[in-house]
Amino acid sequence: MPYDLGATARLTAQCRDPDGTLADADTAVVTVTLPDGTTATPAVVNPPAQTGQYVADYVTEQPGRHTVRWLFGGPAYAYTDVLDVRPEQPPAILSLRDAKEHLNISLADVREDDEIRFWINATTSAVEHFTGPVVVRQVTEDHHVGMVQALALRRPPVLKVMAVEPLLDGGPSYPPDWLNVDGPAGIVTRRDGGLLHGPVRVSYTAGRLLIADNITAAARLILQHLWRTQRPGRSGALAGTSDDYSVTEPIPGLGYAIPNRAVQMLDPDRQPPGLA
Repeated sequence: MPYDLGATARLTAQCRDPDGTLADADTAVVTVTLPDGTTATPAVVNPPAQTGQYVADYVTEQPGRHTVRWLFGGPAYAYTDVLDVRPEQPPAILSLRDAKEHLNISLADVREDDEIRFWINATTSAVEHFTGPVVVRQVTEDHHVGMVQALALRRPPVLKVMAVEPLLDGGPSYPPDWLNVDGPAGIVTRRDGGLLHGPVRVSYTAGRLLIADNITAAARLILQHLWRTQRPGRSGALAGTSDDYSVTEPIPGLGYAIPNRAVQMLDPDRQPPGLA
């Protein structure tokens, strides 16, 4: 499961000889390659009385995918792994508390908290597949246009445009107070009616300050469905009609099915087959 930014990731590996038997190595080095390409080499420990077992603690510094490379000498052995680090403000449409209460999991039971958080993030992706950004986040995107009357941002709804800067030397920039922004549609125009000259890089805030009840209800349905199908026999039993939990076909761009009732809540104009 992903680590929170700033948390300590405990890295573990085993060293084996050519026969596959656990063996203590003469040398052991672990190299962590961060998302920006820089590297770190945390100290490696071989715990007492644990032949061939190695541990290193790495304090996470950047969000994203990390590569973990272990190299042993005497015997020569290598092992490569990955670890993921969540951003400081991960996309979560439901809080952990809300999710556990909805899944009928005791708040005092923390054994599955990391996995619940993982499925909360998957639920958020499913909801935003239909609605666009719900969780507020910063977006930066390039628009390779010439002269246009309006610029259509790709991740509406838009809360605020922070900057419109040229991608080419000598190009014009547009201060935010020169611009009109249609938040729900994500359309940017000049207040004076003039043309926007590209190509430009736009930085803006997307998402919703208030989350509508239908979005929250759909998120709960999706979370419950994902938890039930991925963790059969565990807590979080479903309650509702069969129509609530009949599912779509795997959705292109999303990769998995979700309850039809959730689709109705998120996109009333896209009625799933067989449902009124």
